[in-house]
Amino acid sequence: MMDFGLLFFLVAGAAAFLVGASKGGLPMVGALGVPLMALVMPPVAAAALLLPVYIVSDVVGLWAYRKQYSARNLWILVPAMVFGVGLGWATAKITEEWMVTLLVGVIGLYYCGMAVLKKADAPPKPADVPRGVFWGTIAGFTSFVSHTGGPPYQTYVLPQKLPKMIFAGTSTIVFAIINLVKLVPYWALGQFNPGNLEAAAMLSPVAVAGALIGYKLTAIIPERLFYRLVEVALFAISLKLIHDAVLA
Repeated sequence: MMDFGLLFFLVAGAAAFLVGASKGGLPMVGALGVPLMALVMPPVAAAALLLPVYIVSDVVGLWAYRKQYSARNLWILVPAMVFGVGLGWATAKITEEWMVTLLVGVIGLYYCGMAVLKKADAPPKPADVPRGVFWGTIAGFTSFVSHTGGPPYQTYVLPQKLPKMIFAGTSTIVFAIINLVKLVPYWALGQFNPGNLEAAAMLSPVAVAGALIGYKLTAIIPERLFYRLVEVALFAISLKLIHDAVLA
């Protein structure tokens, strides 16, 4: 068994809890997992370590939201996101991570700017195929590179103004499928080793607890507040991603 220090477990435990909470329906906190882990290990290794943790907590989310999701969004987004993952795999050797990070941050800020400018009573946008394929492909690509598929995904789904639990369930199911798909290319690229798999196994119970708590919180948070929290978190995360990209 590898010897992990106390600092590692404090930081990694917090990251695993946030990852789990996102699978319980709080998408605003899941994107903090890799940046937190990057405090104690390289970002690429952090992304690889957290992938099994995501998948374990996905099981809880899939069970919790098994009846609450948008089937049309799943049919549109999942194939596009799988294609995006494949694109990320095919270009893994030539893709600069800072460029992807910058792209995701700019996309997030773009959506936040549009959300501020549009009228509060604007009608919801339907789940259409062209936009879904475009944003789904980008979400799959960025999810593969750095687990940051949330901003492109939210740019497409948030304007639909889905009921809170349908939005949370759709998000959870889509990314559960994509995380499972990512296992193959991550393994092929040599991102897994006995050490990070061992650490992931130890962190998984924390993630499961986070998923259960996240589901309970999602159910009780008022819908208007829920979406405001998502948008504020998207703005903050986008700024952080742009900051990281500029430094890189």
